[in-house]
Amino acid sequence: MIDRRTFITTGVAAGAALMATPAFARTEGGFTSHRPAKGDRHFTSEAVEAEIKRVSAKIADPKLRWMFANCYPNTLDTTVKMGMVDGKLDSFVITGDIPCLWLRDSAAQVKPYLHLVRQDKELQRLFQGLIGRQARSVLIDPYANAFMEDPSAPTNLKWSLQDQTEMKPGVAERKWEIDSLCYFLRLSYGYWKEMGDKSPYDATWVQAAKAVIRTFREQQRKDGKGPYRFLRASNRPTETLMLDGYGAPSRPVGMIHCGFRPSDDSCVYPFFIPANFFAVTTLRELAVVASEAVGDANLANDAKALADEVEIAIRQYGKTRLLDGSEVWAYEVDGFGNALFMDDANTPSLSSLAYLGCVDYADPLWRRTRDACWSENNPYFSKGKAVEGIGGPHVGLGQVWPMSLTMRALSSNDDATIRTCLKMLRDSDADTGFMHEAVDHDDPSKFTRDWFAWANGLFGEMIVHLADTRPQILKEVL
Repeated sequence: MIDRRTFITTGVAAGAALMATPAFARTEGGFTSHRPAKGDRHFTSEAVEAEIKRVSAKIADPKLRWMFANCYPNTLDTTVKMGMVDGKLDSFVITGDIPCLWLRDSAAQVKPYLHLVRQDKELQRLFQGLIGRQARSVLIDPYANAFMEDPSAPTNLKWSLQDQTEMKPGVAERKWEIDSLCYFLRLSYGYWKEMGDKSPYDATWVQAAKAVIRTFREQQRKDGKGPYRFLRASNRPTETLMLDGYGAPSRPVGMIHCGFRPSDDSCVYPFFIPANFFAVTTLRELAVVASEAVGDANLANDAKALADEVEIAIRQYGKTRLLDGSEVWAYEVDGFGNALFMDDANTPSLSSLAYLGCVDYADPLWRRTRDACWSENNPYFSKGKAVEGIGGPHVGLGQVWPMSLTMRALSSNDDATIRTCLKMLRDSDADTGFMHEAVDHDDPSKFTRDWFAWANGLFGEMIVHLADTRPQILKEVL
């Protein structure tokens, strides 16, 4: 049976060809733009176009400037479909080479434009429509990670067709990932704090927010295993859950039991620490939106109470020690005393906790954890002839995910580290002008995913961040 990894590696999705050979090309500084022609772009924002010009003027390295101009608008250029549902805005944002909406990916894909929404009514419409689409998706099934454009359609993903789980119309894949619901909350909070616009936070949104809290509480598993189970026939054990689809056992200590990581790989131990941290942070953000935008004190209090409970459990059970005896945050634990230390390039990860606002950048425990992740303490850290960074079991050993380099640069205050990450990102694109899912650490011409909008957007976000905070780095030719 074909699965997501096979699908994205072979690049059979419609639209990948457009990314490789665009309908429109213009030469600037010796590089040809790989953006679609203006008439072929799915969504246009004047504010984003102005931002591309503003930031590009600060980038001295010609290839880096070219890559930024390709990557930053990639989500808008290629993945957005706007419409109306029941008289309200609807934004369907696909992940790239798979024509479905992932809650995580779609929220992360639009984040690089959040600081521009006040300047552009079209961007406001995009965010309003995506918040509404995500709320309706959560109400279809809060345990699902990916959704169809047509909420009445069965999945068309070949690897999901025979899954043994409660598949509902509108669901593309039903892997229980805590971070999927967290990203819905983060998207809602981010737009509220930026705009103060109450229009997306209607009765549907409130019901979705309550479904998030209910699902998190079910997966604390204080009274049994809960309603979710998932089995998939696959030759990869990371594609299914053990013990009749309920996953490895966990002791009910207050954390949230998770089935799959943001890589869509199954957890070894089901208390996935980065996602539990993210849940604490986004539940508190939910409380802000519930209080300020909705005026629902009960919803706000429920969110804060659950966040407090999960945080206490993380701090009591979420740490481990390395071979040298140093204490770090674990990647996964089970509440029985077992712990796994590693990191994966997908966010949330241990390396991304400060970026996500879950810990302070200066926190010594997190810094020690982050450094251990970028070392041989992490079995999925890879250092080759061409590039070094973090990968994960999703694609295999010896594969570095450019997202890990972008996150390292976003999470560092050391100019030399940032320059090194920028140079590796620039030189590992296989001259395509875009980020990929994973690249071979010795030969970046071997890569997966021609069209991965989340990675492109995160790269663009990093360049904008550097232009505003460390412009001297971008003034250099690497």
